[in-house]
Amino acid sequence: MAKSDAFYIRSQVTAGSGNYAQAEIDLGSFVNLGVKSSTLLRIHSVQVAITDSTNAETPPAHTSAFGIGWQLTTENQTDLVYMNDKSVVASGLMAGFSGEVASGSFSTQTATDQYNLNPSDFMKGYLIGVDSLFLGSECNVTLSTGDYNVDVILECTLENATQASATALALSQQ
Repeated sequence: MAKSDAFYIRSQVTAGSGNYAQAEIDLGSFVNLGVKSSTLLRIHSVQVAITDSTNAETPPAHTSAFGIGWQLTTENQTDLVYMNDKSVVASGLMAGFSGEVASGSFSTQTATDQYNLNPSDFMKGYLIGVDSLFLGSECNVTLSTGDYNVDVILECTLENATQASATALALSQQ
């Protein structure tokens, strides 16, 4: 098999209460590591949305500054890890800054991902050779708006493993 046409894998994790939450993305029907031939998954882009869990149009909010981190990894995690961990495929951080408005109440004034740029695409793709990915997230505070969702869409192709791709896989991860 040469490279396949692009297809999309979607996943969501719901988090809140300042605790780490994680969802497993099963890749068993895509990745096949056999003795004679192997099929690998290549991720070309990662699109991310962080929203309130009750309304896809609403960003999470809090009465003070907050940070929501997320990660896509090749290994099960119990907390957010640094990007130098070889299991990290992609990660991001949304920071929210709140302030007092004229009425004396608080509202989110700014939300940004400039502190840990959320990836949009990989120039040559990110090669995956495991049966599962793990989408995890954590917020540093319990948000006043409650739980939030982190949704991802992964643009992927499948390809046969070659000696070059096996070497690239071994050097980059797992």
